[in-house]
Amino acid sequence: MSFFTFISPVSSSMVAPASFQIADELNITSEIEVSMTISVFVLAYAVGPLVLGPLSEIYGRSRVLQIANLFFLVWNLACGFAQTKSQLIAFRFLAGLGGSAPLSVGGGVLGDMWNPERRGRAVAIYSLAPLLGPAVGPIAGAWIAQTSTWRWVFRSTTIADAVVQLFGLFFLRETYAPVLLERKAQKIRKDMDAEKGGPRVVRTVFQTADRSWKELIVRSLLRPFILFAQEPIIQLFGVYLAFVYGTVYLVLTNIPGIYTNLYHEKIGVVGLHYIALGLGLTLAAQVNSRLLDYTYVRLKKRNGGVGKPEYRLLPIIPGTFCLPIGLLVMGWGAQERVFWIVPDIGLALIGFGVSSTFQGLQAYVIDSFPRYAASALASVSCFRSLAGFGFPLFAPYMYNALGYGKGDTILAAFCLCVGCPAYV
Repeated sequence: MSFFTFISPVSSSMVAPASFQIADELNITSEIEVSMTISVFVLAYAVGPLVLGPLSEIYGRSRVLQIANLFFLVWNLACGFAQTKSQLIAFRFLAGLGGSAPLSVGGGVLGDMWNPERRGRAVAIYSLAPLLGPAVGPIAGAWIAQTSTWRWVFRSTTIADAVVQLFGLFFLRETYAPVLLERKAQKIRKDMDAEKGGPRVVRTVFQTADRSWKELIVRSLLRPFILFAQEPIIQLFGVYLAFVYGTVYLVLTNIPGIYTNLYHEKIGVVGLHYIALGLGLTLAAQVNSRLLDYTYVRLKKRNGGVGKPEYRLLPIIPGTFCLPIGLLVMGWGAQERVFWIVPDIGLALIGFGVSSTFQGLQAYVIDSFPRYAASALASVSCFRSLAGFGFPLFAPYMYNALGYGKGDTILAAFCLCVGCPAYV
């Protein structure tokens, strides 16, 4: 499941270091259009889960995930053959629709398979994938773009996704209980012998008198919108997670400009600075994989053996401070052109703050809505993905007007004003 969730975000950002090559070859002169070739992929993340998440609660996790991944594979390959900027943007959006499935379906799989006492470690591993992917992708993308061409960035991710899909065909199994029961019921109906007696009535949730398939599909597709409209906690965390995710893609798209224009490094070396972000993300995953379950079990014992989703939020608090500190260190370090290790330290702190926040909120949502985890995660991810699309578009204008120091100071202030009170 983590591999499926990893490969799509890799493709979303792997092309970032090659954005200048794309602009030259496809005659893209607008900074907004250059940023859009990267972030339009994330725009599809806002649309896809709203449909694919609920569909996984009707047709099963495995089937929806693999069909969507094949859709992503085809259009991601098409991006490598695009001849105009319009074709590239359209193909990237369609690839993002297919690649968005793991972001909602994956959380549902974790809710299906692990009880709350053991779910934290699984969530930490799974949640690292969509964050580590955008950090790892540009490292490889930078060297591919420098030694070959930007088209091979898409072709290489397509080859990697084909390998993941091949393993999924053999090892990915269905986990959603209602779908498994429905398949068992169908087998019983098929094996019934009418000559040995009257037919047995075998019903599941899909055959109850008040739930036709039409009503089931309509309710499932509307569920993410209903959850967002009726649950204030999803609204609050959705807005904050939108800012956090938008900040990730803002940083990803600005790293090439910082180290190319200010530090005058080659594109291959620029890609190595993404390692700092990846280190922060990985360290937070290692810490949270232990703390999420540890704090949950301890607080549950104090509460007389009754667990609450709120017990997942305690490990997030350090991350809410690491994120704004990292933004300040990176922004002012780049603004003053100090030694390159200083902005890299800021990147590591940003990665730690983003990862710890992302993982804790994923665990909280899954614990709060275990049966409809895919729909709930789709509700939260909608605003998150819109921010991931929009932030890189205004970033060049903000930094040109204010500079990296003041621009990141504004972002850091928003983190402190929204993030910390949200968990209190």
